[in-house]
Amino acid sequence: MSAQKQQQQRAEEILKEIQQKELEIQHLKHELSMIEQHQTLSNQVYKTTAPSKNRDLSNAEISRYSRQLTLPEIGMKGQVCLRNTTVLIVGAGGLGCPSAIYLAAAGIGCIGIVDYDEVELSNLHRQILHTESKVGISKCLSVAEACNGLNSFVRCVPHHVQLDSSNALGIVGRYDIVLDATDNVATRYLLNDACVIAGKPLVSGSALRFEGQLTVYNHERGPCYRCLYPKPPPPEMVTNCSDGGVLGVVPGIIGCLQALEAIKIACNLPSSYSQRLLMYDCLDGRFMTIRLRGRQTSCSVCGDTPSITRGNLVDYEQFCGAKASDKDKELNVLQRHERITAKEYASLVSSGEAHVLVDVRLPVELDICRLPTQALNIPLSDIEKQSTIDTLSERVISLYGNTPNPVPVICVCRRGNDSQLAVQKLRDRLRLNRCQVKDILGGLTAWAKEVDNNFPTY
Repeated sequence: MSAQKQQQQRAEEILKEIQQKELEIQHLKHELSMIEQHQTLSNQVYKTTAPSKNRDLSNAEISRYSRQLTLPEIGMKGQVCLRNTTVLIVGAGGLGCPSAIYLAAAGIGCIGIVDYDEVELSNLHRQILHTESKVGISKCLSVAEACNGLNSFVRCVPHHVQLDSSNALGIVGRYDIVLDATDNVATRYLLNDACVIAGKPLVSGSALRFEGQLTVYNHERGPCYRCLYPKPPPPEMVTNCSDGGVLGVVPGIIGCLQALEAIKIACNLPSSYSQRLLMYDCLDGRFMTIRLRGRQTSCSVCGDTPSITRGNLVDYEQFCGAKASDKDKELNVLQRHERITAKEYASLVSSGEAHVLVDVRLPVELDICRLPTQALNIPLSDIEKQSTIDTLSERVISLYGNTPNPVPVICVCRRGNDSQLAVQKLRDRLRLNRCQVKDILGGLTAWAKEVDNNFPTY
């Protein structure tokens, strides 16, 4: 190689190193900006003055709340009640954001916000108080800043922690009313038990796909959550919005209704949903209310002889068999030898080895992304149908005839959860014994991380 070519090659290497260093500097600057922003938000939140306990409203408060003050059901007395009320919102997401901003607008004196998570881009279609500039910031601080920006009379207290048996009673006990704005079963049981023990009403909301629900527990001698659901459902039967999807406006509607119930309770107005469940279907545009059974004397937390008391809150993740998180759940029902990694599947494809790929996602998800390999689309809900088994068997025979070697049947889904369930069901039903059924560990998400960085994730 000539000296000139060596110099040119070295120059190109140096240029690449410079570009890499520039990217690293940009990344560090971004991290520094996020830290400074986080500290600024923290200072703004904790400098907020405590709500006044005076019986009279100031002129500024009268002007601000004038449209509420003229309501006979609210008036000056009700507004003072709002100012002297403290509300805890657990979850600063799709339900917590609209709840928080409307409670702040109404003049609730102190709003506590519990959330362990940071803002992500995928949150923004429904978690309306967060913005693109807040990606990476603590959610509870983000909500607190938004509420303080709307109403400086309101004190906002962020709790950047994950609620568990060790801290729930200490936090819940500081507030008058609690809003459950979470998206997981373990925290629902934890909050319910803490509210019963602390004697606090619990305004519970949920939203999934195109539907929402709302009820009020432990209020006006009504039931608690355990009265209705003494035992948690199997983990595989629980779907959150990360798995099932949700139209952003639905939690917005339910969150507003949660705020409304909290305002009525604070003003000593009758609650609309104690011992009643509101069900909302946005596709039909229909609200339906059903009456719930009352408090159960046999309930383990609010019954006549409770087994769950202040000193023995249970391990709720163990009790529910699921994490106290709305993050992507992770099933582990297959052994490692029953699964292949994304890289191993990429090698299988490149080698040209005979196999059948079964994509068990819904057809709408195939429009988002799919692997380059031609796949049979069989949604998990259809996997046990005889027509499905026949179709899959015919595919194997038509492609590979009487090949004596075992033919791999590879199941894939978004994150490697549904594909494991599909493997279990197919192994029991597939009549071709020479099929070796496995799934891709981590699904398409793993493919994007380990094989193709340009592959879309959702």
